[in-house]
Amino acid sequence: MPSAATDRRNPGHTPPDEEQHGSYAPGHDGTDADLARAPGHWVLARMGKRVLRPGGLDLTRRMLGALDIGVEQHVVEFAPGLGGTAALALARNPRSYTGIDRDRSVVDRLQATMGGPGRRFQEGQAARTGLPEATADRVYGEAMLTMHADHRKQEIIREAYRILRPGGLYGIHELGLQPDSLPAAHKAAVQRDLATAIRVNARPLTAQEWQGLLEAEGFKVLWVEQSPMRLLEPGRIIADESLVGALRITWNILRNPVARQRVQDMRRVFQRHRAHMNAIAIVAARP
Repeated sequence: MPSAATDRRNPGHTPPDEEQHGSYAPGHDGTDADLARAPGHWVLARMGKRVLRPGGLDLTRRMLGALDIGVEQHVVEFAPGLGGTAALALARNPRSYTGIDRDRSVVDRLQATMGGPGRRFQEGQAARTGLPEATADRVYGEAMLTMHADHRKQEIIREAYRILRPGGLYGIHELGLQPDSLPAAHKAAVQRDLATAIRVNARPLTAQEWQGLLEAEGFKVLWVEQSPMRLLEPGRIIADESLVGALRITWNILRNPVARQRVQDMRRVFQRHRAHMNAIAIVAARP
């Protein structure tokens, strides 16, 4: 999901050419006006939701498994956000971990709670990390490429390629469209409804298109998995957040009419397009 940055020319919508992931609260103090115009991920985070990936914890764990992060590897994460996947990656005890996030408050919070020897979070953009060339063994990012125009997606993928050593792996976990033959009119309808509901110009792609972007930048796709996009379905929420967490989130939503309306709007869009939306994870290698 995207960050809370907004386009002043179009309040409530984030320009697709800017970094749009990683910021979960700056610029908003939780007022009804904030909840009405903020990106969908910020509303959900404000209600207590911790897992904001389209395929949930299950697909995240499968992606990390395919990346095969181990004790000898230098790992870079683009836009760690709330830090949930960072914690899973760090539990694998890589030689080093670097989280790159555009939001200073996110960097400071994660550095304070998760930083340490060989573990650092630094301010930067996924398309221009400032990291040395060919120094990472594993790079991954989740739910962030979707929120960019295709040319910015390419820039971020190109940066992942640049900082990876030959043989290194790049993992993504994003919102997908299905089938590969989905007509352009259906794709446009999904993108339009998503932009209205989540207040961000999300641009999900089909599996074939996601793989094509990676291959166009020199990657060799090794592993692809897809799963239903059920972010706001009760079963998925319980699986991702625990029963206690799900009840807490539900209570927070029910007692806030503005947030309740926003969540209902998002859920309606997800259900309307459930036949054509999914979650996709891909791991590709730099030859």
